[in-house]
Amino acid sequence: MGLFDKKYCDICGEKIGLLGNRKLEDGNLCKNCARKLSPFFSDRRNSTVEEIRQQLAYREENERRLADFRPDSTFGRFKKVYVDRAGAKFIVTTASNWRDENPDLISFSQVTGVDTDIHENKTEIYYKDDEGKSKSYNPRRYEYDYEFNVTILVDSPWFDKIELELSSGNRPDSPYTNLYRQYEEQMHNLYDILIGSQRKSYGQNDSAASVDPALKAREQEIIETVIKTNPWTCRFCKLPNMGTLNCSHCGKPVSDESMLKTAKDVAKAQLMLDKLDPQGNSAPMQQSVPQSWICPSCGAQNSSKFCESCGAKRP
Repeated sequence: MGLFDKKYCDICGEKIGLLGNRKLEDGNLCKNCARKLSPFFSDRRNSTVEEIRQQLAYREENERRLADFRPDSTFGRFKKVYVDRAGAKFIVTTASNWRDENPDLISFSQVTGVDTDIHENKTEIYYKDDEGKSKSYNPRRYEYDYEFNVTILVDSPWFDKIELELSSGNRPDSPYTNLYRQYEEQMHNLYDILIGSQRKSYGQNDSAASVDPALKAREQEIIETVIKTNPWTCRFCKLPNMGTLNCSHCGKPVSDESMLKTAKDVAKAQLMLDKLDPQGNSAPMQQSVPQSWICPSCGAQNSSKFCESCGAKRP
């Protein structure tokens, strides 16, 4: 086939214009069909025609499900998170008339993690000398602004994360302003809705133990023991903790995703051993948690001989 041969969409069958083809792994997609895909989907070129058909079927069902979506909370400025707490669902979109845009409707149960980050941007301020050249002040002067970034990790066949900046278009210039505190509270509230409220009992939705009260209690006990006996770092205040399920500095629930995953893995493995030997004769499994340590100089959590943050030697 020649470069300028006519191409047809393998989804709708329509003729594709000269610049309208969206290449698939084993076929072609017109721009009209491509617009119907999830805005968070980024692997089109490696997708087959059949996979695209499956996603478009999901998108049609998603549009029907949106009819029952009733948001009661909104987070962000440009790209917004609309949350329906009663329905335990949310959407993320830049569209003001979001029902017409068919945003992906995501259940709280699909959220596998929420990463939060407050990023400081620092820009030097210059002055003009008598010749009109830019010169640095002595001492140097800077202006600052702060980004409040959120990454929502999602269990979906079509995408695995959604990124947004809550402060887009109106960043605070100091941590001591009301605007900074408002974004900080907004970030914490969003985290609590998507993650914190689901972890009143750590791991309760992550294994078959959730259907048996006795197993759930046993799983809960193991998870809490692992967390309490190993150091973890709070995602909110970035400070280290030990021996507690809530941050001893800011009071937020344990939010170290690596620690939570390790604790759940340990619990699942121990429950497997319990099942193999219900009489309890086998020795309990040793907690397979890396021997991490908290740096006394900078407070960073490490597992190697030297601090990865400041280079201090492990005590």
